[in-house]
Amino acid sequence: MSLPTVDRRSFLKNTFLTTLALTCGSLGLAGKPAAAIQPGNRLSLLHLHTGEQLTATFRDKNGYYIDQALKEINWLLRCHHTDEVHPIDTHTIEYLSMVDQKLGGGNEFHVVSGYRSPEYNEQLRRRGRQVARLSLHLFGRALDVRAPGVETQNLRRAALDLQMGGVGYYPRFDFVHLDSGAVRSW
Repeated sequence: MSLPTVDRRSFLKNTFLTTLALTCGSLGLAGKPAAAIQPGNRLSLLHLHTGEQLTATFRDKNGYYIDQALKEINWLLRCHHTDEVHPIDTHTIEYLSMVDQKLGGGNEFHVVSGYRSPEYNEQLRRRGRQVARLSLHLFGRALDVRAPGVETQNLRRAALDLQMGGVGYYPRFDFVHLDSGAVRSW
């Protein structure tokens, strides 16, 4: 008996949908209308250090990632200090998208920090900034953002309510850290 073959797209789509279903079930969202729990497929970003702006549809109507859009997101979220590009974890992108949906959708996120090169991360550490030696920014798994018109504490609350990863709150600097690591907050 031979096993059925599964193409990469089907595997990824089923993995995403299974993860979404498990997340929704653990959040008490099972049984709610699909439109209420699905992440969006579009993000609007403005990188505060480079001034670059992007509105990208990163997933098509069938749930497949759009490679060109992911490349554009990776470019915008590159290390602004070295211009080094690193792939941004799709779980991090999905987390930001879910936060956007929780806030009503259509928000433009101002990016304080996306990917950080090891050189830049170490420079920030030497300057005494609150930067972890093995920050998830180094792996493309973290974003520091704010959303104009949204109180930072409300952005934080939306992220915490989702229980999808790490949430750091920096009211003094007016941003929230989101990452696709373990669920935790500070």
